[in-house]
Amino acid sequence: MNIDAKIVKELRDKTGAGMMDCKRALVDTNGDLEKAVEALRKAGVAKAANKGTRSAKEGLVFSYIHHGGRLGVLVEVNCETDFVAKTDGFKELVHNLAIQIAATNPVSVSREQVPEELVKSEENIYTEQAKNSKKPDKVIEKIVSGKMEKFYEENCVLEQPFIKDTNITVQELIKQKIALLGENINIGRFVRFEV
Repeated sequence: MNIDAKIVKELRDKTGAGMMDCKRALVDTNGDLEKAVEALRKAGVAKAANKGTRSAKEGLVFSYIHHGGRLGVLVEVNCETDFVAKTDGFKELVHNLAIQIAATNPVSVSREQVPEELVKSEENIYTEQAKNSKKPDKVIEKIVSGKMEKFYEENCVLEQPFIKDTNITVQELIKQKIALLGENINIGRFVRFEV
């Protein structure tokens, strides 16, 4: 099948994928642009999963001060090489992550990093709330489990819906950048200040 170069360029602009990957995706989907975007995203997520175990010791520390100077964030985002750390795509990701943290005031990067005392405290509160509703024990367990999932979604950066596109989580945003930039990327740490 002969694919028009304009469609290949449009797909490249839309996804940031390489020219040959775009052409292959368009051939595989008989020139359907939307299906090609989906195919590239699926391929990118698969590639990103393979890169997730590689060491990320380079990166950037980025500061974001919200208008008015009453709120600020420092965030460390790591990648594998300083070359990628200097790219516009990586800098854009780091900026977006800082804004995410400023807007949502998370507790930690991931659920594994949430302090154990806080987890126990939240579980106790949710258990008491469920018991007060006089539900059976099996139902109470499900209620507490569901509320804890919601707690993690709201308080762990990676599980939060991305504020600029709530159809994806921050983790999915990072995986998209991993697929695009070809390196493992992770959030090292962050701190948020508010007057």
